[in-house]
Amino acid sequence: MVNLLKKRQRTGNILTTFAIATFSLHILVLLLFIFQGLEIRQLSLRKPPNFVQMIDGKPIAAADDLAREPETIRLFVSKTMTAMFNWSGNLPPTNFEEATKPKPDLGILVRTPSGGSQKVTTSSWVASFALSEDFRKGFVGAIAQITPPEVFSTNPNQGMSAQLVIKRVYPPKKIAPGKWRVGMVADLIQKKRGDDRRRITTFNKDLLVRAIDYFPYPLAENSTDLQKAIYSNRTEGLEIYEIRNLCLIDEYNNLNETQLKQCENSKKADPFIK
Repeated sequence: MVNLLKKRQRTGNILTTFAIATFSLHILVLLLFIFQGLEIRQLSLRKPPNFVQMIDGKPIAAADDLAREPETIRLFVSKTMTAMFNWSGNLPPTNFEEATKPKPDLGILVRTPSGGSQKVTTSSWVASFALSEDFRKGFVGAIAQITPPEVFSTNPNQGMSAQLVIKRVYPPKKIAPGKWRVGMVADLIQKKRGDDRRRITTFNKDLLVRAIDYFPYPLAENSTDLQKAIYSNRTEGLEIYEIRNLCLIDEYNNLNETQLKQCENSKKADPFIK
């Protein structure tokens, strides 16, 4: 009888130990799942590495999300403004055949500040995605107002073209973390194809640029040439968020904010000012 009681006690102790060990193991697995869940959540909330394009065109991960090379900023401004105001009347070529026989640009209809609708060139519309979204719509509408309808004419005697001739792009001046002011001195030359008559308009502007996060298009293989062109405007991790008149009353680097305001107030407001 005594031996039977000892056996029952020993069996009970083993079952109790097994139950406690199993329960402890379940608790451990639960804690492991909770830890993994928190890690996955942190990964999902973490910003992806910010790749910026260097002068040689190679993208690298930036140590500072707001850091950009000065020459990269200058090239970004030059490239964007050139694409915005070079109006040839033809679509940008995407292959060798289109380079030899360019397709006519039918233009893209946009809303103007006056409430009407006018056309901008396809290159201007694509380049406008290098602007901040709140500034882009009004700016594209302003470009539509100054784009001659003759740009879209297929008649060689009536058609017009335009080219932005950049004379100088000043070194970027940092105005805040991740924000720069870049001065540009240029001329917008509009030419009639039939008789080569030209109209030259001074285009001296202050462009406010800021660093942004760049997210590559998730379906690059299936994207169209137009989509690729639009997303290529964001690869430098920069955007233009305001354009003002450039003051040339003094050396650009010596101007302070008070002088800039005085210069801007002395000039007539134009459609390129935000």
